[in-house]
Amino acid sequence: MKKEYERLKKIRSSKLKAGIPKILHSEDVNPEYLSFKEEFNILESRLEELENIFKHAQIITPPPRNKRDVIDLGAKVVVEIDGQTDRFEIVGTLEANPILGKISNESPVGRALLGHRVGDEVCVSSPLQVIYKIKEIKYS
Repeated sequence: MKKEYERLKKIRSSKLKAGIPKILHSEDVNPEYLSFKEEFNILESRLEELENIFKHAQIITPPPRNKRDVIDLGAKVVVEIDGQTDRFEIVGTLEANPILGKISNESPVGRALLGHRVGDEVCVSSPLQVIYKIKEIKYS
């Protein structure tokens, strides 16, 4: 996100250095100006969104050793589903990427796993009912 933010700031700067097209082209509004304004507004919105994320971001730290047997943010969890093993890392919503095995703590599965221990069976209903048996919990 920081790389994207820096890249977008450079793009904004270069657009401003190149100059803002004239508003009017004869008696009509200049289409180049409208296009510039639309692109610039999208760019500014994304920069504001990233700044808000940075302002409110929190580093996920592993819990104390005596609480690492319970699933919480940052946990890497091995579960068994119908005899098959699957691995998840419980992360915040902005980091979630199910393809990489990173599920949000606000997703149905993530929310259901929070607070459970190895050996617990967790039932998740979304649209099908699935039982997750927790096999392993790790923090790094």
